[in-house]
Amino acid sequence: MIYNTKTYSTKKLYEAYKELKKFRNFSVSPLHERFIFPYICGTYFGYRKIDVLRVVAIAKSISPKPKYLDVGCGNGDFLDKIRQFIPDAIGIEKDGGIFYEFNRVKPEYIHIKDVSLDLNEKYDLVFVGWMDPGVDFRKAVANSTDVIITTLDQGISLGAEFEEFGFHRIAWWRTPSWIDVNYQIMNKYYTKMSNEIYEYLFGLRGAHNLWYVYTKNLEYTDTIRDVLIHCQQKDQAKYVFEQVMDECGFACFENSLFSKKVNESNLSSLWKIQFG
Repeated sequence: MIYNTKTYSTKKLYEAYKELKKFRNFSVSPLHERFIFPYICGTYFGYRKIDVLRVVAIAKSISPKPKYLDVGCGNGDFLDKIRQFIPDAIGIEKDGGIFYEFNRVKPEYIHIKDVSLDLNEKYDLVFVGWMDPGVDFRKAVANSTDVIITTLDQGISLGAEFEEFGFHRIAWWRTPSWIDVNYQIMNKYYTKMSNEIYEYLFGLRGAHNLWYVYTKNLEYTDTIRDVLIHCQQKDQAKYVFEQVMDECGFACFENSLFSKKVNESNLSSLWKIQFG
């Protein structure tokens, strides 16, 4: 069951909402919705509270009251978590249909506009959680900040690197994408199959979402590395929905093999920060 509504027409979006209502009639858990209907209920990248705290720590290492922008913020799910720590953080979303078509209140801190034209302002940190295939607003983002954090869904949004705009990647880590978790939820809870087949498919699971931290001001490099090391050493609180990722084999700092194929067994541990 996959409803990728990011590029849907209004008609398709209505259909997705109808399917969401149907799903709620037999759903095992309401926590599954964010991984099955990500555009409506969640995000396209799997995240935990440690991701939020890392992003916040980086922003506050640049400025005690950072000017923070989330580009392509969708329904504001991740942005809302950031605003618990950076109350003035704002977001930009090109598609207002997620709010207007269904009479949902659009928060005043989410602005509907085309990012690719111009951002017109400078920000301490810009977060790019999603860039549609065929869309390229990197130049506008690169001109508006010295620090960018972006997530890339391997095979879908690989055009979101920023090296060609003078940025250097200084850190990265891996998390599951929504579709990685979606497959495991559907196999575990909503699909009839033998234990043997389930275990086989479970052994083939993968994590395909990458978080990249970029800067073009190398004076920030050591500071950002220091705060990330500090974040990784701390005990972390969790959001309730994180239990779904745990149950589906995407535990934090997971060291088990993501594939039974030897040549694919070197995937980085989930959420483990890599530098460079």
